[in-house]
Amino acid sequence: MTPRWEGRDPHVVAHRGASAALAEHTLAAYELAIAEGADGLECDVRLTRDEHLVCVHDRSIDRTSSGSGIVSEMSLAELAEHDFASWHGDPAPASVLELDTLLELVLDQERPIKLFIETKHPVRFGAQVESQVLATLSRYGLGTPASASHSRVVVISFSASAVWRVRRAAPMLPTVLLGDAARYLGGGAATTVGATAIGPSIEALRANPGMVDRAAASGRSTYCWTVDEPADVALCRDLGVGWVATNYPGRTKQLLARG
Repeated sequence: MTPRWEGRDPHVVAHRGASAALAEHTLAAYELAIAEGADGLECDVRLTRDEHLVCVHDRSIDRTSSGSGIVSEMSLAELAEHDFASWHGDPAPASVLELDTLLELVLDQERPIKLFIETKHPVRFGAQVESQVLATLSRYGLGTPASASHSRVVVISFSASAVWRVRRAAPMLPTVLLGDAARYLGGGAATTVGATAIGPSIEALRANPGMVDRAAASGRSTYCWTVDEPADVALCRDLGVGWVATNYPGRTKQLLARG
């Protein structure tokens, strides 16, 4: 993830899939995002009790499934008993999505799509989350790309320690240090952990638009979340943001195409 060149629109990342249209972190939401032309997909990962990586944002499944419980206290089989789509009003039920399934979807595409994997912290498994992510990427031949710009996967996190663990174990994998405070991202944090990009919220970017140029001057790209409003899409384009995460990938692609 190198800073983009002048005149190029941001790449569009489907935030938890096309999550405005379909339930987040479902296979259908990611398939729709790909059909709508998304350049990248974003997911959150957590470890189950029996150490499977699943795509669930919250600590519990209460909000996004027909069941309840803490992800880290449930087995994959227990999670699979619940529907992860009906809460959103989707026409078809959906099982919990494993990271393996999402990786296979990305690799099956004829065009290159980047997968942005967010590791959640704090969690009971601690550093084991990053270890499991890296082990999974290695199984698919994605753990040691020739260069950061050619990587099919980007590991992102709000945890500076998590980013540092990934950079130390897999130095060629691109990483994004997420944050909602410009002072934090614009200071020495990204340099200290070796992040290849910063990931401000759209609110932080609105308040501090100069952070994009400062990041570029340090050799870092900018990944901004969550960019849904047309005015914010235009702002990111004008500032030179490299990647925008959005719940509306199709609409965002259309907005950028219209200029």
